[in-house]
Amino acid sequence: MSTENPHLLDALDVSLAEFAAAHALPKYRVGQIRRWLFEKRAGDWDAMSDLPKGLREQLAESFRLWTASIARHTTADDGTEKLLFALADGGQVESVLLRDEVRRTICISTQVGCGMGCVFCASGLDGVDRNLTTGEIIEEMLQLQRLLAPEERLSHIVVMGMGEPLANLDRLLPALEEARRPDGLGISARRITISTVGLPPAIDRLARHEANYRLAVSLHAPNDELRNELVPVNKNIGIDAIMAAADRYFDVSGRRITYEYVLLANLNDRPEHAGQLARLLAGREALLNVIPYNPVAGLPYETPTPERQHAFRAILERAGVTVKFRHRKGNRIDAACGQLRRSQQPTVVDIAAQI
Repeated sequence: MSTENPHLLDALDVSLAEFAAAHALPKYRVGQIRRWLFEKRAGDWDAMSDLPKGLREQLAESFRLWTASIARHTTADDGTEKLLFALADGGQVESVLLRDEVRRTICISTQVGCGMGCVFCASGLDGVDRNLTTGEIIEEMLQLQRLLAPEERLSHIVVMGMGEPLANLDRLLPALEEARRPDGLGISARRITISTVGLPPAIDRLARHEANYRLAVSLHAPNDELRNELVPVNKNIGIDAIMAAADRYFDVSGRRITYEYVLLANLNDRPEHAGQLARLLAGREALLNVIPYNPVAGLPYETPTPERQHAFRAILERAGVTVKFRHRKGNRIDAACGQLRRSQQPTVVDIAAQI
Protein backbone atom coordinates (compact mmCIF):
# COMPACT_ATOMS: atom_id res chain seq x y z
CA MET A 1 0.00 0.00 0.00
CA SER A 2 1.42 3.37 -0.99
CA THR A 3 1.77 6.07 1.65
CA GLU A 4 0.51 8.43 -1.06
CA ASN A 5 -2.96 6.91 -0.88
CA PRO A 6 -5.57 9.22 0.66
CA HIS A 7 -6.44 8.90 4.32
CA LEU A 8 -9.91 7.36 4.40
CA LEU A 9 -10.90 9.28 7.55
CA ASP A 10 -10.22 12.70 6.04
CA ALA A 11 -13.39 12.68 3.95
CA LEU A 12 -15.06 9.44 4.95
CA ASP A 13 -18.47 9.77 3.30
CA VAL A 14 -17.12 11.18 0.04
CA SER A 15 -14.33 8.61 -0.17
CA LEU A 16 -16.62 5.66 0.50
CA ALA A 17 -19.29 6.93 -1.91
CA GLU A 18 -16.77 7.40 -4.71
CA PHE A 19 -15.18 4.01 -4.03
CA ALA A 20 -18.59 2.30 -3.95
CA ALA A 21 -19.59 3.92 -7.26
CA ALA A 22 -16.29 3.03 -8.93
CA HIS A 23 -16.58 -0.61 -7.86
CA ALA A 24 -20.37 -0.97 -8.26
CA LEU A 25 -20.79 -1.86 -4.59
CA PRO A 26 -24.24 -2.16 -3.01
CA LYS A 27 -25.04 0.60 -0.48
CA TYR A 28 -24.98 -1.76 2.48
CA ARG A 29 -21.23 -2.30 2.02
CA VAL A 30 -20.59 1.33 3.00
CA GLY A 31 -22.65 0.80 6.15
CA GLN A 32 -20.63 -2.31 6.95
CA ILE A 33 -17.35 -0.40 6.69
CA ARG A 34 -18.65 2.37 8.94
CA ARG A 35 -19.79 -0.20 11.54
CA TRP A 36 -16.37 -1.84 11.53
CA LEU A 37 -14.70 1.51 12.11
CA PHE A 38 -16.96 3.07 14.72
CA GLU A 39 -18.82 0.20 16.37
CA LYS A 40 -16.72 -2.92 16.01
CA ARG A 41 -13.37 -1.07 16.47
CA ALA A 42 -11.50 -2.74 13.64
CA GLY A 43 -7.75 -2.34 13.76
CA ASP A 44 -7.13 -3.03 10.07
CA TRP A 45 -8.87 -3.99 6.87
CA ASP A 46 -8.37 -7.70 7.44
CA ALA A 47 -10.43 -7.51 10.63
CA MET A 48 -13.54 -6.61 8.59
CA SER A 49 -14.45 -10.25 8.25
CA ASP A 50 -17.86 -9.91 6.61
CA LEU A 51 -16.35 -8.07 3.64
CA PRO A 52 -15.13 -10.27 0.77
CA LYS A 53 -11.38 -10.74 0.80
CA GLY A 54 -11.06 -9.16 -2.62
CA LEU A 55 -12.90 -6.06 -1.44
CA ARG A 56 -10.66 -5.77 1.59
CA GLU A 57 -7.63 -5.96 -0.67
CA GLN A 58 -9.07 -3.24 -2.93
CA LEU A 59 -9.73 -1.00 0.07
CA ALA A 60 -6.20 -1.53 1.37
CA GLU A 61 -4.80 -0.64 -2.04
CA SER A 62 -6.94 2.51 -2.25
CA PHE A 63 -6.83 4.05 1.23
CA ARG A 64 -4.72 4.44 4.32
CA LEU A 65 -6.83 3.55 7.33
CA TRP A 66 -4.30 4.82 9.89
CA THR A 67 -1.63 7.43 9.26
CA ALA A 68 -0.07 7.57 12.74
CA SER A 69 1.69 4.96 14.83
CA ILE A 70 1.53 4.63 18.60
CA ALA A 71 4.95 5.66 19.86
CA ARG A 72 4.12 5.10 23.51
CA HIS A 73 1.18 3.78 25.53
CA THR A 74 1.09 4.38 29.27
CA THR A 75 -1.44 3.30 31.90
CA ALA A 76 -2.04 4.62 35.42
CA ASP A 77 -3.43 2.79 38.44
CA ASP A 78 -6.69 4.75 38.20
CA GLY A 79 -7.39 3.40 34.71
CA THR A 80 -6.19 6.47 32.82
CA GLU A 81 -4.42 5.58 29.58
CA LYS A 82 -2.39 7.88 27.37
CA LEU A 83 -1.24 7.46 23.79
CA LEU A 84 1.63 9.31 22.19
CA PHE A 85 1.07 9.29 18.43
CA ALA A 86 3.92 9.57 15.94
CA LEU A 87 2.49 11.28 12.88
CA ALA A 88 3.48 10.55 9.31
CA ASP A 89 5.51 13.78 9.03
CA GLY A 90 7.41 13.15 12.26
CA GLY A 91 5.26 15.26 14.59
CA GLN A 92 3.82 13.92 17.82
CA VAL A 93 0.53 14.47 19.65
CA GLU A 94 -1.02 13.04 22.79
CA SER A 95 -4.48 11.72 23.58
CA VAL A 96 -5.94 10.43 26.82
CA LEU A 97 -8.63 7.97 27.92
CA LEU A 98 -10.05 8.65 31.38
CA ARG A 99 -12.19 6.21 33.34
CA ASP A 100 -14.41 7.65 36.09
CA GLU A 101 -17.10 5.35 37.46
CA VAL A 102 -19.46 4.84 34.49
CA ARG A 103 -17.92 7.59 32.35
CA ARG A 104 -15.42 6.86 29.64
CA THR A 105 -14.01 10.18 28.47
CA ILE A 106 -11.42 10.81 25.79
CA CYS A 107 -9.27 13.95 25.58
CA ILE A 108 -8.06 14.72 22.07
CA SER A 109 -5.56 17.10 20.49
CA THR A 110 -6.12 19.42 17.52
CA GLN A 111 -2.63 20.75 16.75
CA VAL A 112 0.98 19.62 16.88
CA GLY A 113 2.13 21.89 19.68
CA CYS A 114 0.29 25.10 20.52
CA GLY A 115 0.73 28.73 19.59
CA MET A 116 -1.08 30.34 22.52
CA GLY A 117 2.04 30.53 24.68
CA CYS A 118 0.64 29.71 28.14
CA VAL A 119 3.83 29.87 30.17
CA PHE A 120 3.06 26.90 32.42
CA CYS A 121 1.88 24.49 29.72
CA ALA A 122 4.05 21.73 28.28
CA SER A 123 2.17 21.71 24.96
CA GLY A 124 3.20 25.17 23.86
CA LEU A 125 6.81 25.28 24.97
CA ASP A 126 8.01 24.74 21.40
CA GLY A 127 5.21 26.65 19.67
CA VAL A 128 2.84 25.20 17.08
CA ASP A 129 3.99 23.15 14.08
CA ARG A 130 0.70 22.61 12.26
CA ASN A 131 -2.99 21.81 12.50
CA LEU A 132 -4.10 18.21 12.62
CA THR A 133 -6.24 17.06 9.71
CA THR A 134 -9.83 15.92 10.17
CA GLY A 135 -8.69 12.35 9.59
CA GLU A 136 -5.96 12.58 12.21
CA ILE A 137 -8.46 13.86 14.78
CA ILE A 138 -10.90 11.05 14.00
CA GLU A 139 -8.02 8.59 14.18
CA GLU A 140 -7.26 9.77 17.73
CA MET A 141 -10.84 9.05 18.74
CA LEU A 142 -10.95 5.62 17.15
CA GLN A 143 -7.60 4.52 18.53
CA LEU A 144 -8.61 5.62 22.03
CA GLN A 145 -11.89 3.74 21.68
CA ARG A 146 -9.92 0.62 20.80
CA LEU A 147 -8.38 0.72 24.31
CA LEU A 148 -11.79 -0.03 25.83
CA ALA A 149 -12.97 -3.47 26.83
CA PRO A 150 -15.84 -4.81 24.67
CA GLU A 151 -18.40 -3.92 27.34
CA GLU A 152 -17.12 -0.34 27.70
CA ARG A 153 -18.51 2.54 25.65
CA LEU A 154 -17.23 6.04 25.08
CA SER A 155 -19.49 8.56 26.78
CA HIS A 156 -17.75 11.95 26.60
CA ILE A 157 -15.22 13.84 24.48
CA VAL A 158 -13.18 16.80 25.68
CA VAL A 159 -11.17 18.73 23.12
CA MET A 160 -8.56 19.79 25.66
CA GLY A 161 -5.40 18.13 24.42
CA MET A 162 -2.52 19.74 22.59
CA GLY A 163 -3.30 22.87 20.62
CA GLU A 164 -5.98 25.57 20.51
CA PRO A 165 -9.14 23.91 19.12
CA LEU A 166 -10.72 27.14 17.93
CA ALA A 167 -7.65 27.80 15.77
CA ASN A 168 -8.46 24.61 13.84
CA LEU A 169 -12.25 24.66 13.57
CA ASP A 170 -12.27 23.86 9.84
CA ARG A 171 -10.86 20.41 10.59
CA LEU A 172 -12.24 19.87 14.07
CA LEU A 173 -15.93 20.40 13.31
CA PRO A 174 -16.14 17.65 10.63
CA ALA A 175 -14.37 15.27 13.01
CA LEU A 176 -16.90 16.02 15.75
CA GLU A 177 -19.71 15.43 13.26
CA GLU A 178 -18.45 11.86 12.94
CA ALA A 179 -18.43 11.61 16.72
CA ARG A 180 -22.07 12.75 16.91
CA ARG A 181 -23.52 10.69 14.08
CA PRO A 182 -25.66 7.68 15.03
CA ASP A 183 -23.54 5.62 12.61
CA GLY A 184 -20.40 7.22 14.05
CA LEU A 185 -19.56 7.23 17.75
CA GLY A 186 -23.09 8.29 18.71
CA ILE A 187 -22.02 10.88 21.31
CA SER A 188 -24.41 13.80 21.72
CA ALA A 189 -23.23 17.41 21.54
CA ARG A 190 -24.02 17.94 25.21
CA ARG A 191 -21.32 15.39 26.02
CA ILE A 192 -18.68 17.06 23.88
CA THR A 193 -16.68 19.96 25.36
CA ILE A 194 -14.41 22.26 23.39
CA SER A 195 -11.78 24.16 25.38
CA THR A 196 -10.26 27.49 24.35
CA VAL A 197 -8.03 30.20 25.78
CA GLY A 198 -10.62 32.58 24.39
CA LEU A 199 -10.73 33.63 20.73
CA PRO A 200 -13.89 35.75 20.45
CA PRO A 201 -14.40 35.59 16.65
CA ALA A 202 -14.05 31.80 16.72
CA ILE A 203 -16.39 31.53 19.73
CA ASP A 204 -18.97 33.49 17.75
CA ARG A 205 -18.45 31.19 14.78
CA LEU A 206 -18.97 28.18 17.03
CA ALA A 207 -22.18 29.78 18.32
CA ARG A 208 -23.49 29.83 14.73
CA HIS A 209 -22.82 26.12 14.30
CA GLU A 210 -25.90 23.94 14.45
CA ALA A 211 -24.43 21.70 17.17
CA ASN A 212 -24.32 23.41 20.55
CA TYR A 213 -21.21 21.86 22.06
CA ARG A 214 -20.20 22.67 25.59
CA LEU A 215 -17.64 25.46 25.85
CA ALA A 216 -14.78 25.67 28.34
CA VAL A 217 -12.77 28.88 28.59
CA SER A 218 -9.28 28.64 30.07
CA LEU A 219 -8.98 31.80 32.17
CA HIS A 220 -6.10 31.09 34.57
CA ALA A 221 -6.22 34.68 35.88
CA PRO A 222 -8.96 37.07 37.04
CA ASN A 223 -7.47 40.25 35.56
CA ASP A 224 -5.68 41.30 32.39
CA GLU A 225 -2.40 42.21 34.05
CA LEU A 226 -1.86 38.73 35.43
CA ARG A 227 -3.39 36.98 32.42
CA ASN A 228 -1.06 38.85 30.08
CA GLU A 229 1.80 37.30 32.04
CA LEU A 230 0.42 33.76 32.12
CA VAL A 231 -1.37 33.68 28.75
CA PRO A 232 0.52 36.11 26.48
CA VAL A 233 -2.05 35.96 23.67
CA ASN A 234 -4.39 37.80 26.04
CA LYS A 235 -2.53 41.05 25.31
CA ASN A 236 -4.30 41.15 21.95
CA ILE A 237 -7.71 40.13 23.27
CA GLY A 238 -8.50 41.03 26.88
CA ILE A 239 -10.69 39.29 29.43
CA ASP A 240 -13.70 41.57 28.84
CA ALA A 241 -13.91 40.57 25.16
CA ILE A 242 -13.58 36.89 26.06
CA MET A 243 -16.31 37.05 28.70
CA ALA A 244 -18.62 38.90 26.31
CA ALA A 245 -18.13 36.23 23.64
CA ALA A 246 -18.76 33.49 26.21
CA ASP A 247 -21.96 35.27 27.28
CA ARG A 248 -23.11 35.34 23.65
CA TYR A 249 -22.37 31.64 23.33
CA PHE A 250 -24.45 30.93 26.43
CA ASP A 251 -27.33 33.02 25.06
CA VAL A 252 -27.36 30.97 21.86
CA SER A 253 -26.62 27.50 23.24
CA GLY A 254 -28.22 27.63 26.67
CA ARG A 255 -25.33 25.53 27.93
CA ARG A 256 -23.52 26.58 31.07
CA ILE A 257 -19.99 27.80 30.36
CA THR A 258 -17.09 26.15 32.18
CA TYR A 259 -14.17 28.36 33.14
CA GLU A 260 -10.86 26.58 33.64
CA TYR A 261 -8.33 27.92 36.15
CA VAL A 262 -4.95 26.25 36.61
CA LEU A 263 -3.90 27.07 40.17
CA LEU A 264 -0.22 28.05 40.39
CA ALA A 265 1.55 28.41 43.74
CA ASN A 266 2.21 32.05 44.67
CA LEU A 267 1.09 33.33 41.26
CA ASN A 268 -2.68 33.18 40.89
CA ASP A 269 -3.73 31.46 44.13
CA ARG A 270 -3.93 34.41 46.52
CA PRO A 271 -7.11 35.46 48.34
CA GLU A 272 -7.37 38.63 46.25
CA HIS A 273 -7.31 36.51 43.08
CA ALA A 274 -10.17 34.38 44.39
CA GLY A 275 -12.13 37.52 45.21
CA GLN A 276 -11.56 39.03 41.76
CA LEU A 277 -12.53 35.75 40.14
CA ALA A 278 -15.75 35.62 42.13
CA ARG A 279 -16.66 39.14 41.00
CA LEU A 280 -15.84 38.29 37.38
CA LEU A 281 -18.20 35.30 37.40
CA ALA A 282 -20.96 36.93 39.47
CA GLY A 283 -24.34 36.76 37.75
CA ARG A 284 -23.13 34.29 35.11
CA GLU A 285 -24.36 30.73 34.65
CA ALA A 286 -20.91 29.28 35.10
CA LEU A 287 -18.94 26.37 36.49
CA LEU A 288 -15.43 27.14 37.68
CA ASN A 289 -13.13 24.17 37.21
CA VAL A 290 -9.97 24.68 39.28
CA ILE A 291 -6.99 22.49 38.39
CA PRO A 292 -4.09 22.44 40.85
CA TYR A 293 -0.98 22.65 38.70
CA ASN A 294 0.59 19.42 37.49
CA PRO A 295 4.36 20.17 37.51
CA VAL A 296 6.26 20.05 34.21
CA ALA A 297 9.94 19.13 34.16
CA GLY A 298 12.08 22.15 33.38
CA LEU A 299 9.44 24.74 34.36
CA PRO A 300 9.57 26.68 37.65
CA TYR A 301 5.88 26.50 38.55
CA GLU A 302 4.60 24.54 41.54
CA THR A 303 1.39 23.10 42.94
CA PRO A 304 -0.19 25.20 45.73
CA THR A 305 -0.27 23.62 49.17
CA PRO A 306 -3.52 21.96 50.25
CA GLU A 307 -4.04 24.85 52.67
CA ARG A 308 -3.81 27.44 49.88
CA GLN A 309 -6.16 25.38 47.74
CA HIS A 310 -8.70 25.13 50.57
CA ALA A 311 -8.57 28.86 51.28
CA PHE A 312 -8.99 29.70 47.57
CA ARG A 313 -12.00 27.42 47.30
CA ALA A 314 -13.61 28.73 50.47
CA ILE A 315 -13.57 32.33 49.20
CA LEU A 316 -15.22 31.32 45.95
CA GLU A 317 -17.89 29.20 47.60
CA ARG A 318 -18.76 31.94 50.10
CA ALA A 319 -19.29 34.23 47.10
CA GLY A 320 -21.73 31.74 45.58
CA VAL A 321 -19.52 30.50 42.74
CA THR A 322 -20.15 26.94 41.60
CA VAL A 323 -16.65 25.53 41.83
CA LYS A 324 -15.12 22.13 41.26
CA PHE A 325 -11.55 21.18 42.03
CA ARG A 326 -10.44 18.68 39.43
CA HIS A 327 -9.05 15.46 40.82
CA ARG A 328 -5.69 14.84 39.20
CA LYS A 329 -5.79 11.63 37.20
CA GLY A 330 -2.90 9.96 35.47
CA ASN A 331 -0.21 12.25 36.88
CA ARG A 332 2.17 9.30 37.18
CA ILE A 333 1.99 8.74 33.43
CA ASP A 334 2.56 12.38 32.40
CA ALA A 335 -1.14 12.69 31.54
CA ALA A 336 -1.19 16.47 31.65
CA CYS A 337 -1.30 18.05 28.21
CA GLY A 338 2.05 17.89 26.44
CA GLN A 339 3.95 16.14 29.21
CA LEU A 340 4.35 12.74 27.62
CA ARG A 341 5.64 14.21 24.37
CA ARG A 342 8.22 16.27 26.25
CA SER A 343 9.24 13.25 28.31
CA GLN A 344 10.44 11.70 25.04
CA GLN A 345 12.52 14.76 24.18
CA PRO A 346 15.67 16.17 25.82
CA THR A 347 14.77 18.99 28.19
CA VAL A 348 16.59 22.29 28.49
CA VAL A 349 18.27 20.91 31.61
CA ASP A 350 19.37 17.78 29.74
CA ILE A 351 20.80 19.81 26.87
CA ALA A 352 22.64 22.18 29.24
CA ALA A 353 24.21 19.22 30.98
CA GLN A 354 25.68 18.02 27.67
CA ILE A 355 27.34 21.35 26.75
